[in-house]
Amino acid sequence: MNTQSDLGWIPHAGIQLRKAGVQFDAIRVDGGHGRVLADHLARMTGGTPGPIVEEANGRRAVYFLVPVGSTSHRTWPAGVTRLTAGPNRISYIPVPALNGSTWPLTWRYRPTAADHLVHTLLLRSALHSPG
Repeated sequence: MNTQSDLGWIPHAGIQLRKAGVQFDAIRVDGGHGRVLADHLARMTGGTPGPIVEEANGRRAVYFLVPVGSTSHRTWPAGVTRLTAGPNRISYIPVPALNGSTWPLTWRYRPTAADHLVHTLLLRSALHSPG
């Protein structure tokens, strides 16, 4: 795994919001379905699906960090929220530190390299498959 300095978008402590469209965009899936989807995607990729953040409270959201612009011009099923940037649109994605107190956010799957994000087409495929 790269050091935290190689992944400059990860905070050194706590949680920070990152503006979508700069380093990445995100797909948010709420509830248990997001966790099942994350694990299914991990099986599809040999355990390295890319960075996935999960929330322990509220809507129990799961955030799949995907390449900038990769979610546009595609249909997404109900229950999926795209966090992107564009004309008259700004979204923010919560990102926890790799270590320390970050509750209610944690890494379900930690980032492994600066340029390794969740593959958008694999994510769409996993959303449409039974698991």
